[in-house]
Amino acid sequence: MPERSAAPAASDALVLRVLSALLREDVLGLRTRSTAEDRPDGRWLVLADARLALPVDADGFQSEYAARLPLLELDGARLAGLDPVVTALAGLAEAQDRPGWTAFAEECRQTLATMELHDRARAGVHAALTDLYGSDPAHWTGPAAALGHDTLAAYLDHPVYPTARGRSGLTDAQLRSYAPEFHPFFELRWLAVPAGELTTHGDRPLPGWWPAPTRLGLDLPGGDAAWATLPVHPLTVGAPLAEALDASGLAGRAVLAGRPYLTVLPTLSMRTVAVADDPVHHLKLPLATATLGRLNRRTIKPGTLLDGAAGQRLIEAVLEREPRFAGRILHADEQSWAHAGHELLAVLLRRYPAQPGGSVTVPLAALLAPAPGGRLVIDHLADRFHGGDPVALFDALLELLLDWQTTLFGYGIALESHQQNTSLVLDEDGGLRLLYKDDDGPRVHTARLAATLGELAPGRDEFDDARIFGGDDRPLTDLFTTITGHLCTGALAFGLAAHGRGELADLLALLRKRLAEAVDRTGPAGEPLRTALLDAERLPVKAMVTAGTLLTKQRSGASDINKHYTDGPNYLLPPASSPPGRLR
Repeated sequence: MPERSAAPAASDALVLRVLSALLREDVLGLRTRSTAEDRPDGRWLVLADARLALPVDADGFQSEYAARLPLLELDGARLAGLDPVVTALAGLAEAQDRPGWTAFAEECRQTLATMELHDRARAGVHAALTDLYGSDPAHWTGPAAALGHDTLAAYLDHPVYPTARGRSGLTDAQLRSYAPEFHPFFELRWLAVPAGELTTHGDRPLPGWWPAPTRLGLDLPGGDAAWATLPVHPLTVGAPLAEALDASGLAGRAVLAGRPYLTVLPTLSMRTVAVADDPVHHLKLPLATATLGRLNRRTIKPGTLLDGAAGQRLIEAVLEREPRFAGRILHADEQSWAHAGHELLAVLLRRYPAQPGGSVTVPLAALLAPAPGGRLVIDHLADRFHGGDPVALFDALLELLLDWQTTLFGYGIALESHQQNTSLVLDEDGGLRLLYKDDDGPRVHTARLAATLGELAPGRDEFDDARIFGGDDRPLTDLFTTITGHLCTGALAFGLAAHGRGELADLLALLRKRLAEAVDRTGPAGEPLRTALLDAERLPVKAMVTAGTLLTKQRSGASDINKHYTDGPNYLLPPASSPPGRLR
C-alpha cells in the first residue's frame, strides 16, 4: 500500500472509530479497568496501572462511552495521529498478542489510505452514477440500477468494525478496478476443470452465457463434454490460484483460459459480482483478501455453500407455513454452486427473483448513504414512497422486518441477515417488501424447529456446520440482537437521529414498540427475546476487532469470529427502567 500524508479529517475520524471500538470491546481493559475522571475539558477514562487516559463522551449505542477526541494520554503525554495511538496501545499488549496488533496497525493504515481515495473519488463516482441511472436514486429501478445503491453504501463505515473500508493487500489501482465504491466493469477469467473433479449442486440449467471451453478459445482433449468451467476473479489469478491448484491436485490438469470473458461489476460484497448484461444473476467468487479482520478471509469454504442452500430451503419451509408473508418476503435462489475442494476454487450462482418494472431495490446498508447531490438515500426514497417522511419509511421497515424475524425465532431460527444481506424492495404502489440472501450462518434451536416444522425442515445432515444447531435459545437471542437489533434497526435509529431526521428518544421508543408488538405476536416462543432484548439491562455486542484481528482464536476463545461477543447498555429500555447513571 503506497504511503501518503493523510487528510487530517480522515485520520481523526478513523482514530475516533478505532478508539471507540477498542473501548467498546474492552481491549486492554479500557472499559472495565478504568475509572471516570472529570477534567475541565470533559470526561476521561483513566487506567492507572497502564498509565493511560482516554477522553470520552456519552454514547449509548452498544457502549456507554465513545472516544471524544482523536488522541490518548500515556504517562501524561498526549499522543495524536493514527500510528502513534495504535503503537502506544500495542506496547501495552501482552507479548503473545503483538502479531495481532501489528496486523491491526496495517489494517488501520490501509483503511486510512482507502478513506483518502474515497474522498478523492466520490464526486466523480456520483457523477458517473447519475449519467448511468439518473439524478434521483428513488428512481434507480431494475436490477442493474440496484447496483448503484451498492456503490453508495460502500462509502459508509460499518456500524461496528472500525476499519471495514480497508481490504488487506490491495492497491489503489486494484480497488479502482474491482471494488464496489468505483462501480467498475471488468471481465472474469475462467478455469477449465476435468468434469469429474468438480462437485456441483442445483437442478436448474446454467444460463446461456455460461461458457463451454471452446467458447473460451480452448481446444481440450475429449471436447467440451469432458470439462467443466469455473469462473475466477481476476484478483485470484496468479500466486493464489497457483497455490490452490497445487493444494487441490489440479496443477497441470486444470487449464486457465487466456481469454477473459463475461463483463461483470461488483456488488457491495466485493467478492460477489453481477453479470452486466443479465444482472439478476450474481456470481459469488472467492478472493484471497480479508475484510472485517485479518481472520475474516473472503474465500469460500465448500461447506458454506452447502449451508447456504440448506438455509434457503429452511426459510422457504417457514414461508410455506406463513402465507401472510407471501410476496412480502423474497429470497434469492442459492441452490446452484460448484467447487473443486478448495476455498479458492468455488462459485455460487445466485439468481434474484424478477421485480415489477418500477421497483427500487436498496440494501439497508445504503439508506443512510449520501446520494448524488448530498441528500441521504432514505430522504429520496421517503419523497417518492412515504410522503417525504423518512421516519415513516423507517417505521414501515420495522413492522415487516421485525414481524418476519420474530416469526422465524418462533420456529427456532435466527439469521445472520445483516444490513448488507437485507434489501428493501419498494414498489410503485407504495408497497414494501424485503429481499434476503446468504443464509449460511444461521442458528437453530433443534427441538423447537422439529416441533414447529417437523418433516418440512431440512435435515440436520443437510448442513455442514455443526455450530448451526443447538439446544437452547442463547445463540439465537445473541444473533437476533446483534444482527436484527444492532445492525439492521438500532444503527438506523441512531443514524437517523444523528442526521436530524428525528429525536433519538422517539426513534428508540418506536423501535421498542414495534419489537414488543412482534414478540407479542410470536406468543410463548418469543418470551426469550423479551427477556434477552427488551428487558435485559445489557445486550450482547460483537467483539469483531478482538476476534477478527487482535487475538488468535486460541486467545479469544471464539469458535466463530463473527459471533464472538462482549456486552453493552440496552438502549431499548424505557427511560423509567434505565439503571442509575445510564447514558442516553
